Amino acid sequence: MALSVLIFFGSLVLLLLSARYFTGAAEKLGLYIGLSPFAIGVFIVGIGTSLPELVSGILAGASGNSEIVSGNVLGANTSNIFLIMGVMTLLSGKGIDLGSQYIMVDLHFMIGSAFLLGLIMMDGEIVFTEGIFLLSAYGIYAYFLLKSGKKAKIELDEKHQPIRVSFPLTELLVVVVTSLGIYIGADYTVKGIVDIASFLRVPPSLISLTLLSLGTTLPELAVGITAIRQGKQEIAVGNITGSCVFNALVIPGAVSAFGDILVPEYLISYFLPLFAVASVFFYLLTQDKKISKWEGLLLLVFYGFFISRAIAEFV
Repeated sequence: MALSVLIFFGSLVLLLLSARYFTGAAEKLGLYIGLSPFAIGVFIVGIGTSLPELVSGILAGASGNSEIVSGNVLGANTSNIFLIMGVMTLLSGKGIDLGSQYIMVDLHFMIGSAFLLGLIMMDGEIVFTEGIFLLSAYGIYAYFLLKSGKKAKIELDEKHQPIRVSFPLTELLVVVVTSLGIYIGADYTVKGIVDIASFLRVPPSLISLTLLSLGTTLPELAVGITAIRQGKQEIAVGNITGSCVFNALVIPGAVSAFGDILVPEYLISYFLPLFAVASVFFYLLTQDKKISKWEGLLLLVFYGFFISRAIAEFV
């Protein structure tokens, strides 16, 4: 048991560190191709910080442990909304201003992806034909970001000539190397989950709902805290919403290509509705394009309730 725990946490650290450096390099690549800060937060940083969930999900599905995927997706998105947004709001001091031309459309995609995933999960499994619908929805979302997030203005120097930026080759190499680290870390993380679940005699999806989902949302927390301290609130919020959309659509959609994804009954009966409530609550909370520190505290209270109910499943 002790060895399994060490393998789990060691591989999770490798996974998170690799994802962190991957995301930083990918962000610079996004700036090079001309994406706006919000599009970078939603599209590149959001995807980068979701890589731990994606790769671990694919490896879990390929190894016949697909229920890890359903638990991790629900747990990670619920943690993003309640825990990460709550912490970021408190750290911001005066709350978070969501004033952006893209944020409302992005929120619509987030809640739409939550309901689409919920409808597909309700019968207890996600098959490949349903995964195609999830991936198609994300394709529409990605097209919107790429089209709307492009910089319309070319930066000019003092002589009013276009500023030429060299191709970030170093960042491209970092992306390649860290991708290998993400794969290795995810592989051993999944193996650790299976071993721990077997020892505790609990479903692997329960471990993924709590320990794995909390661990794999640490990149979103790290990116969000850094962005808030730098005054880049659009990137912080865009990262969370983009990660939620990616988790709900791409992860189950991609994993379904390797086999059907099982959704245990206890997830359908309680944690799936809780995930839907979290999405709707966050959507309603942000209609005034602001999140106060008191609302952030309320989000943390909801997260405490979510974790307490998850832990109750162990005993």
